[in-house]
Amino acid sequence: METLFKSLMISAAGMRAQGTRLRVISENIANAQSTGDSAGAAPYRRKTISFENELDRSLGLNLVQVGRIGLDRSEFVRRYEPGHPAADDDGYVLFPNVNALVEANDMREAQRSYEANLSVIEASRSMLQRTVELLRR
Repeated sequence: METLFKSLMISAAGMRAQGTRLRVISENIANAQSTGDSAGAAPYRRKTISFENELDRSLGLNLVQVGRIGLDRSEFVRRYEPGHPAADDDGYVLFPNVNALVEANDMREAQRSYEANLSVIEASRSMLQRTVELLRR
């Protein structure tokens, strides 16, 4: 039974990490078209997330946790839109360095990982319930 509880803890940590990843992705997608508030101002900068291993000494488990939420230092997208309020003197507007296709791919990967962890929890819970039922007899 202890092993099943540990698998629940590990999967829950994975779900938390993927939930945070999804939040960062949603921020990136939501700001994909935002510009700076004045001419030539820097727009939203894409955020990145990394995971790291954390040893829970009390349980003796290796859990995943969010390591760092950083900024993508790649170049902004520069488009010629002279009528835009955020255009510089040459008519160019800086847009965020967010690629919607990359974000969509990351989102699918986060979703698959989240669902895999959820499946482990469902399987562990089912096994625990069946064990308890067996012990009641």
